[in-house]
Amino acid sequence: MSTYTAGIRLLPNAVTVLALCVGLSAVYFALDARFELAVAAVAVAALCDALDGRLARMLDASSRIGAELDSLADLVSFGVAPALVLYVWALEGNRFGWTVALIFAVCMALRLARFNTLIDVEDEFPFAKEFFVGVPAPAAAMTVGIPLYVTLHFGPGWWSTPVLVALWALVVAGLMVSRLPTLSLKTVRVPPRYVAPLLVGVGLAAAALITVQFLGLAIVAAGYLVLIPYTLHRYRWLSRHPEAWNVPVRERRAVARAARSARRLGLRSPLRRRVAGRASAVARAVRRFGDDPIRSVHRGPSSRAPGPAPMPPRGRLRLGLRRARRR
Repeated sequence: MSTYTAGIRLLPNAVTVLALCVGLSAVYFALDARFELAVAAVAVAALCDALDGRLARMLDASSRIGAELDSLADLVSFGVAPALVLYVWALEGNRFGWTVALIFAVCMALRLARFNTLIDVEDEFPFAKEFFVGVPAPAAAMTVGIPLYVTLHFGPGWWSTPVLVALWALVVAGLMVSRLPTLSLKTVRVPPRYVAPLLVGVGLAAAALITVQFLGLAIVAAGYLVLIPYTLHRYRWLSRHPEAWNVPVRERRAVARAARSARRLGLRSPLRRRVAGRASAVARAVRRFGDDPIRSVHRGPSSRAPGPAPMPPRGRLRLGLRRARRR
């Protein structure tokens, strides 16, 4: 292997180490009361975390040491650093402040440990790779700082009280270790007709982050949390519709529209037990009231007495059935 190739394969691990250093530097900035730089450091660490995995796949440089290093960097950058930043900012001097910081860091470690163990486990559903189990580490680190973002933009208020900050940190910690399905942006595919509007939205988001940085971060983090109920609905819908499992994501809307149309028309699957049982009951009732085609063939036309046609039995009238007119 040439020196150039070895250096290229080292690039993803270098980005991971950079994320570790930048994330840990957030604590350094928080100790100097420069919370703006602390928030920026966590955001840069999240960006580096999104890049290192993609670089490893593009360069075919995936390795076991890279995976372990990535988990350790995530624990420091998104578990220890945000917990210490919140503690220095609002929870220091509080009776339970350090306990909240410890709980958040421990939940981050548990979330990463579960993620590593689920990598080699076969998924129950084929669409499970489109979702994470619980809120991922970078998203949790960004959402837990919403009270800090709002304070940096509007100033202190009820959102910066130690009790609310502690409760919010515990809520995000619970979301990390929960079993809620969350959207994986790695599997999102954008249809061609939505590319232009999406680029416009990216431009607006960039403009918001440049002009009102911390308010923009708060809106983006809150928008991610708002997507969780939709993601849960999508996961449950896919689990109930096996016909959409092997369908590309862009074609699932057609399957969903067909399912809604069937429900609107009152259509049910013919394989359901209730439909089959009702059909057999009707068939038994028809045979009971003398419409057995085999019996009528054996009788023949000569066995019928002249005169007016007999009235159908009362039971057949109740079912809304009539005897077929004979020639």
